[in-house]
Amino acid sequence: MSSLIKTLKPPNSWLKTNPILFAAVRNHWNKDYKPGPYPKTEEERRAAAEKYGLHPSEYEPYPDDGTGNGDYPKLPMQSIESRDPFYPWDNPELKRNFGETFHAEYDLLREDRYDVSAKLRKPLWYQWAQFLGVMFGTFGVYYLLENVRMFHAAVPRQYPKDGKVHYTFEPAE
Repeated sequence: MSSLIKTLKPPNSWLKTNPILFAAVRNHWNKDYKPGPYPKTEEERRAAAEKYGLHPSEYEPYPDDGTGNGDYPKLPMQSIESRDPFYPWDNPELKRNFGETFHAEYDLLREDRYDVSAKLRKPLWYQWAQFLGVMFGTFGVYYLLENVRMFHAAVPRQYPKDGKVHYTFEPAE
């Protein structure tokens, strides 16, 4: 067993000369995305707008109603799917540019989710009327025809001469 471990263990010379083996992936921490406290002064508002890469006139925080959004900007509800697919995005898979602020409800607005900004082909009341019409129509037909039974017509079998045995399962004589 020890010989197996020795053969699988990399030599110390590899570890000292190849820094690629120890290149760490450096990403942001969760605390980097945590919103700060709700801005109360104009100076705090400007600082929060700069923090999120927005112009101070475009920056509007969520209301301070205890939901914990703090100084995070209230961005418009626009689904990723409704964005221009031909725009030269920095990250075309997500249709987003580098440094662009995520929406607070980003997990609901992704391209594989419901498109909140889609224009419906038919109004919502019409869709509900179609759905309920089909459902009530189906159940109505079922209710009306529940007591109607349908069977194939059956009559007694007819043989050429009544009373004569045409076949039997007994052995032949």
